[in-house]
Amino acid sequence: MSDLEIRRATAADVPAIVAMLADDPLGATRETPDDPAPYEQAFARIDADPAQHLAVAERDGTVVGTLQLTVIPGLSRRGMTRALIEAVRVHRDERGSGLGTQLIEWAVAEARRQGCAVVQLTSDATRTDAHRFYERLGFEATHVGFKRML
Repeated sequence: MSDLEIRRATAADVPAIVAMLADDPLGATRETPDDPAPYEQAFARIDADPAQHLAVAERDGTVVGTLQLTVIPGLSRRGMTRALIEAVRVHRDERGSGLGTQLIEWAVAEARRQGCAVVQLTSDATRTDAHRFYERLGFEATHVGFKRML
């Protein structure tokens, strides 16, 4: 395979990112790639926030993966800063290639560079393959997550 670059996303990357978000059973029910306005607005907010690191993996000029890393300062644990990994997606043509591992390793390294003491993520309870993937990368299922839709 050719060289891979993991870099900060640009506005031009948004359609490719949204396409990957929509290209799975869960995303297909909640994403609307044919209506770019909300994604463009969200990208502008993300891009303006220095705590947000929206990254893409690019190979041969094509976006083939993405994730978002959020740096969260806190008071607990003696003022520890943590990082949250969200929206990890790999293009269907790249699945099984090791790209997901490269993306997560990039996020962990960036979290360290940002001074974080822990990196955490959530994964939908139905994504058992993803859970095994994260466990292979050293993540532990130590907490129970809750959410409330607003």
